[in-house]
Amino acid sequence: MAVDTAEVSDNAENKKSSKKNVKRWYIVQTYSGYENKVKSNLEKRIEYMNMSDKIFRVEVPQKTVTQIKGGKKLEKDEKIFPGYVLVEMIMDEDSWYVVRHTAGVTRFTGSAKKPIPAKDSEIKRIINRADSQTQKIELDVKVGDKVRIVSGPFAEFIGDITEVYPDKSKLRASVSIFGRETPVELEYKQIQKI
Repeated sequence: MAVDTAEVSDNAENKKSSKKNVKRWYIVQTYSGYENKVKSNLEKRIEYMNMSDKIFRVEVPQKTVTQIKGGKKLEKDEKIFPGYVLVEMIMDEDSWYVVRHTAGVTRFTGSAKKPIPAKDSEIKRIINRADSQTQKIELDVKVGDKVRIVSGPFAEFIGDITEVYPDKSKLRASVSIFGRETPVELEYKQIQKI
């Protein structure tokens, strides 16, 4: 009988240790603007301290944003969650120490003593959002600016901006058609600032 209880307690310990040895995603808070530097520093520390068997990936979720300034398209990467980095790791004292003591890291999300792993579904959604090719177009225009329409049924018309909808990348302009001012809704990519 003593052998059976030893086996049972041994199995319980194996289950506990196997739960501890599961790689999970953790959200790490950084100084704002230092996300890429933290990623670089952490990747160097992982290699230098031989932690690649416990810390697997470091991600800074970003998306590409197209800005139109002075009629020129500029693409830049914009962080989806400024001030945060995602780290896929097996949490133990050593891996916690390596991440927590990386320059630029302020803390793990969760309580100070016990970082809480993120849900896999949340991480998939974040990574898919970063990987998607949808681009937000930002334009440096404001109400009252004159614009030339470069595409669509009103191409080559000139109008005055009356409303701007930056969240939809659209605007409304007043265009003179047959001597009458007509409101026209346009996408940013259809106009050029004069």
